Amino acid sequence: MDKIPLIKPYITSQIKDKVCEVLDSGYLTEGPVTREFEQSIQAYIGCAHALAVCNCTVGLETALRALKVGPGDEVIVPDYTYPATAAAVEIVGAQIVIVDIDPDTMLIDYDLLEKAITPKTKAVMPVSLFGNPLDYDRLVEIKKAHGLYVVEDAACSLGAAYGGKRVGSLTDIAVFSLHPRKFITTGEGGVITTNKASWAEWMESYKHFGMGRDADRGSIQFDRIGTNYKLSNLQAAIGLEQMRQIDQLLQKRIELAKRYEDILKGKPGITLPKTTAKGSHSVQSFCVFVDNRDRVIRTLSKKNIECQIGTYALHMHKAFKENHNCRIAGDLRGSRYAFEHCLTLPLYHDMTDAEQDYVVHQLLTLLNG
Repeated sequence: MDKIPLIKPYITSQIKDKVCEVLDSGYLTEGPVTREFEQSIQAYIGCAHALAVCNCTVGLETALRALKVGPGDEVIVPDYTYPATAAAVEIVGAQIVIVDIDPDTMLIDYDLLEKAITPKTKAVMPVSLFGNPLDYDRLVEIKKAHGLYVVEDAACSLGAAYGGKRVGSLTDIAVFSLHPRKFITTGEGGVITTNKASWAEWMESYKHFGMGRDADRGSIQFDRIGTNYKLSNLQAAIGLEQMRQIDQLLQKRIELAKRYEDILKGKPGITLPKTTAKGSHSVQSFCVFVDNRDRVIRTLSKKNIECQIGTYALHMHKAFKENHNCRIAGDLRGSRYAFEHCLTLPLYHDMTDAEQDYVVHQLLTLLNG
């Protein structure tokens, strides 16, 4: 069997043609193609505003700045996430507060989140990890009870839904990633979504050097100190053509994931994570829990199967455990369990049944041999 990768970006002749069209136009920086891409995201999610940025991390930073989160404030994040989630909090000068996850879903533990709230807490930043939507009903209750903002790290969750509504329309601000491991990708990139016009206007200005317009003269003015977080036409061309196929791409992922689940459910040595009640998983990553996870990854690699860990337990890393600006709440045993046991299996649009059967056979042989 040839090597089975973790993921393959979906690149078609139409995508290549669109990129060449942008190259031929000579208009390579952010422009009309980026606007069209933003509109396609906005229409798909059903949100009022979508802003493309150069990656998800700066999108999270921009969102926090739009909400005026900074020094003296606290932001609560889950321990089990990529470091970018917490890093964005420190970048704006706020204190990181890390809480545990529910090991069944690998999402933030809402009870522990609420216990960690203090008078300094200004926002919570839960992660809809791997495409598993959050319990937005519970988050709304917490938000209203404590007067907080909810900024969702939705890096993996384009296409996920809750109660029939798309992720990206259910929190104050959500931020998606367009990294090549995501099934909609621009190489590097991100998208911020919100339903509030004033936040969208501020973020649009901030990502364009603080640019605004003088309403009377129609001339460009710089209203604030900003930066350059734009997404180029060239990158947007890739994502725009992929967005035209998002329903097909998402459905294929769901079908492949269902096939994995049907084969693996109840097998010795394997536990399947749970999807949030009322949630529709976008299956950005298909994960299982196994013992001796790192040995499994190494052994499957020798069989030409690329697997990966899920993500990281922040409290285990120097950047957070030795950081005076980071408060770690609780023993984080759920996060440690996920970190040590979560295994991500290959999943991509053109994966064949034969390839999937080979992955399953090698995994089960290893676990039960």
